[in-house]
Amino acid sequence: MNDVWALVPKHHQPDRKVCIFISTLVSTLVFNKIKLENKALFEQLLAKGHRGALEYNFTSNFIWREIYKLKFARFEDSLIVMSNEEDPSFIFPSGMDDVVPAVRAIADYVAARNQPLVFNTLLNEDRDKLEAAFPGKFLIEPDRKDYDYVYESKRLISLSGKKLSGKRNHINRFMVQTRDWRYEPVTRENIDEVHEMSLEWCRQAGCRDNEELFDESCAVEQAFKHFFDLDLEGGLIRADGRVIAFSMGQPLNDTTYLIHIEKAYHDIQGAYQLINQQFAAANCEHFQYINREDDSGDEGLRRAKLSYDPAFLVEKSSATLIKPL
Repeated sequence: MNDVWALVPKHHQPDRKVCIFISTLVSTLVFNKIKLENKALFEQLLAKGHRGALEYNFTSNFIWREIYKLKFARFEDSLIVMSNEEDPSFIFPSGMDDVVPAVRAIADYVAARNQPLVFNTLLNEDRDKLEAAFPGKFLIEPDRKDYDYVYESKRLISLSGKKLSGKRNHINRFMVQTRDWRYEPVTRENIDEVHEMSLEWCRQAGCRDNEELFDESCAVEQAFKHFFDLDLEGGLIRADGRVIAFSMGQPLNDTTYLIHIEKAYHDIQGAYQLINQQFAAANCEHFQYINREDDSGDEGLRRAKLSYDPAFLVEKSSATLIKPL
């Protein structure tokens, strides 16, 4: 193998210079678009190495596949997900005690294309494996905006304790002001109403004028379009006959339930708090934890998620190869 140095920008950090190691090797990895028919394979491979982060879930990858240009490859009994093959980065593969073969396979793949090796999602448990296998080879940096917020299910259901008293107060005010309300599961009979509420929420929020909200709305549309094929579970709040809030989620693993989407009209006090609590009560009672995903670096969303007093955050880092393996 002949290596030469080239200076290129790091993924998502164009001001930072990193090193590409150009290789004459031809990679055996073959990346394909993510399709519904891949659901069983994803779940089979992900089950071999449970991870408590949103990236290790088929629905998460499927509904965001177009926005992040996601593709996947199978390596032995491990799943490798790549974002944007023109400027690639990878979710660190799970399910392998020995990470060396998979990392080398990915390194060969990008080197054959004169591209840097970057992992965009590296959990602490995998960071330790990577550092042990390749000491000093990777620049590893925490990525706070991608940390997942994880809560004790029983607390989100009961909203007990002083720290969550504000949430109870919002719900109590809603119930005083709105006598005619109820919680319903999302079904084939009412999903069109929920979809219309989602579109109206987007119009009010100005999704078409905000790139991040527009991207999110595209992912939400995918969730609605393939709701039943993805085995999603949903719930809604109906007040005075109309849908004012909804949530969608599904189990992430045996102990953790993952909330993918939650929307409520901002001008209805208590609507967000109520759908949060009611959906948890209806779907999460038998799970120890609820993962409510990341905050994408949005300060308002961060404050809101911290206000629910998370049990812990799923820490994530990026890792960039800076020396030859």
